[in-house]
Amino acid sequence: MDTSDLPTAVAESLSANRTELFEFTEELVGYDTQNPPGRTVDIVEWLETTLDESALSVERFEVDPEKPNLIATLPGQADHTLCFNGHLDTVPFEERDWSHDPLGERSGERIYGRGTTDMKGAVAAMAQVALAYARSGTEPPVTLQFAFVSDEETGGDAGLTTLLETTDFDPDACVVGETTSRNGRYSVSVADRGNIWLTLEASGSAAHGSRPMIGENAIDRLTDAIGQLRSEFGQRELSIDASMDGIIEESVDFYEPEAGAEATQSLYRYPTINLGILEGGKAINTVPASACARVDIRLTAGVDTREALSGIRDCLTGMDGIEIIDISWTRGSYEPLGSSIVEASAKAAEHVVDEQIYRRSATGGGDAKVLRHEGIPTVEFGFGTQTAHGTDEYTTTEALVRNAISYAALPVLYEHSRSVDR
Repeated sequence: MDTSDLPTAVAESLSANRTELFEFTEELVGYDTQNPPGRTVDIVEWLETTLDESALSVERFEVDPEKPNLIATLPGQADHTLCFNGHLDTVPFEERDWSHDPLGERSGERIYGRGTTDMKGAVAAMAQVALAYARSGTEPPVTLQFAFVSDEETGGDAGLTTLLETTDFDPDACVVGETTSRNGRYSVSVADRGNIWLTLEASGSAAHGSRPMIGENAIDRLTDAIGQLRSEFGQRELSIDASMDGIIEESVDFYEPEAGAEATQSLYRYPTINLGILEGGKAINTVPASACARVDIRLTAGVDTREALSGIRDCLTGMDGIEIIDISWTRGSYEPLGSSIVEASAKAAEHVVDEQIYRRSATGGGDAKVLRHEGIPTVEFGFGTQTAHGTDEYTTTEALVRNAISYAALPVLYEHSRSVDR
């Protein structure tokens, strides 16, 4: 692993304290922060104590006392701020399904537990980077912020939204520590997709199941509507800003080994439509008079949401008994290729792996989307495994070390990239 862009004292600190990094991870995973309910007060108190160094200023911000957020700040040489962001809550788990302790178990080079890869392992690496700079007395080239937040997994308001709405949190760039590696392929996520969530309701007329011809089957009407949505709106090529072309090209290259080139091209060039919930009917021998469906539509960043909504409504207009009763949406976001934080993050990743680093779009979206829409250049970048949200989730000691080294190099690379841009 290349540590040439790390200050010498920081590199030595990270090398000498690798065991501490693994212990940090196990400690964080040992706190049960399943969301819901998403209680993070205990883990925040531990981080607050752990980061109690004279060089670091640590502040807690909260609206919900059970879900506080923590910001640790280390002043730098330049009047610019680079933020490392990680969430402390996790998705739920069923302990009986696990063969390892979901609250942390070390086995060889693996550390098991809910949140190890999403994303307490990255948080542990960020905390150790903060301590490596602080304890060694090394002034970073830019001011560093470490924002550890609650309430990400359910998209609640107690986490990042609280920071944005109640504080002056406004870094010049941000790195979110989501795992962006898959099956030996490595990447920095520079974009996400928008979503439109529809609730469709179908009405019909009830009849006995033995005489369906005298009724109107609401479920049939609903599935016909979804079929039309897929065949018409789902086959319309998206109008995407040309600045996304390079990102889409690298995204296709990244996902092609799993899904194939054609399917991956379609993922970004056309809407994806998923029927997530279908409800209707009261008895097998009755023609249902009503039915309801919830549909998840995803759109590549740079697509005009208004145009997409208009296309959806046009597609469903005139269908008997079909009504859109609820609709919500988010817009996709992206950070252009060539921007300082994108190039610095890719170079930081190259310090710890020899393979190509793809600059690609995520298929979903999380806190990075929120930050970009607030005008904060943001990428997702982290090493881990593909076990996020799964049974026996784990990370590896190698991934933890890679995170720590690449995150520690990022301030130097980011400031250099900014200097070149100027």
